[in-house]
Amino acid sequence: MGAGAFGVAYLGAQLLALFPNYLVAVGSLFLIGSGMAFLQVAINPLLRVAGGEEHFAFNSTLGQLCFGLASFLSPLVYSYLVLNLSRPEPPEAFWLALLDRLVPPELPWISLYWLFAVVSLGMVGVMALVRLPRVERTAEEQAGTLAIYRELLRKPIVWLFFLGIFAYVGSEQGVANWISEFLARYHGYDPQTVGARAVSSFWGLMTAGTLLGLVLLKLLDSRVVLRLFTLAALVCLTAALFGPGPVARWAFPLIGLFASVMWPVVFSLALNSVEAHHGAFSGILVTGIAGGAIVPLIIGTLGDLLGLRGGLCFLYLTFGYILSVSFWARPLITNKTIWQKDETIL
Repeated sequence: MGAGAFGVAYLGAQLLALFPNYLVAVGSLFLIGSGMAFLQVAINPLLRVAGGEEHFAFNSTLGQLCFGLASFLSPLVYSYLVLNLSRPEPPEAFWLALLDRLVPPELPWISLYWLFAVVSLGMVGVMALVRLPRVERTAEEQAGTLAIYRELLRKPIVWLFFLGIFAYVGSEQGVANWISEFLARYHGYDPQTVGARAVSSFWGLMTAGTLLGLVLLKLLDSRVVLRLFTLAALVCLTAALFGPGPVARWAFPLIGLFASVMWPVVFSLALNSVEAHHGAFSGILVTGIAGGAIVPLIIGTLGDLLGLRGGLCFLYLTFGYILSVSFWARPLITNKTIWQKDETIL
């Protein structure tokens, strides 16, 4: 499945690289997104089997750190490619010169899709050569029957936590997708350099925030951590939207630092709020990732009517909903209770 997923992503990237137009872009991005979705379905069971169940938490966290590092580097790679391919003189490096011949002069950003196509094709080769273990899904990883989904969807708590995941992913992508445009439109910063670095810092600080969150979650109830981090994110959002340019330039990335704990805390609170069918419930929660596509669209639509600053004010609603989770969530077992039990045992 892994090789097929990367193959679909390669096809999407290669199509846009060869035929850079709007209609191809729509289909291309759908194919790339589909390939990544296939990987998300396969990766957790495969990680559990390949690395061993006793190392799953460590390997999963390591994977998240790699994801954060890649998200941190990708805007920098984009900025590097665009700046070097936009110069009047031909680049000296062989691979840049090759990209320069392949990419239309007026569309230097297409070079990133050539790079993505090469990486995806390389991963197809790696997946074909590496012998991976056979995955036997546990009961918690099973999708569940139609009756189980009906049972879950009748519970208000399931919908409430679904909206929590929807709000988080929408907030994350709503900030990341509009940082560069906001800084350019309201403060005159170059989106190819300053804007790209701000986006990179957003993802980099989000990665760093996961480490800080791991420490705090050992000391405090997860709901308290979620509440404190969400309030801090709202303060940063206010500073970013209404502060001067130098403040906005750093306040936007700091939102990433405080958003870092939201996904794992909301997801764990959700699973810890129902007694059974966690596999099916996880599937429902993961569909909340659609918020990452819908919320940026809402921001853009509101931005056309009210201005981008007004559109981004929609994030007060999504972050506000996440804040509300920290008040109404009632998990069956809290991390603080577990810590107290361990302390008693010791």
